[in-house]
Amino acid sequence: MKREGRVILIIIVTLMVSALTFASDKDIVKIQGVVMAVDVKKNIVIVNERSFAWDHQTAIYNEKGLPTTFDKLKLQGWVYIEGIPDKNRGNIARKIYVIPKYINEKEKHLYSFFE
Repeated sequence: MKREGRVILIIIVTLMVSALTFASDKDIVKIQGVVMAVDVKKNIVIVNERSFAWDHQTAIYNEKGLPTTFDKLKLQGWVYIEGIPDKNRGNIARKIYVIPKYINEKEKHLYSFFE
């Protein structure tokens, strides 16, 4: 009985850990689109009519994945954003990638940040 109990315990723990892993991944907001507005005073960027706030934890990168500055966010420019939903502020961007254009499925393998 001891052995069966351990096996059941291992299965339960494995299921719990995998469920947490999948739940945390689906909470990440990923979007590629055109910058419609940038409000530097409020730390907000609007992409495809969705608002994303940024804070001190937000990192911004160029299309090669190298760090860059927020002044690279241009109206009508393309970006890829990974963020998290927040009840108070809407979506909070964690990573912003400034990209040269829309990246289709065939081109995504050229960019390390697309998963």
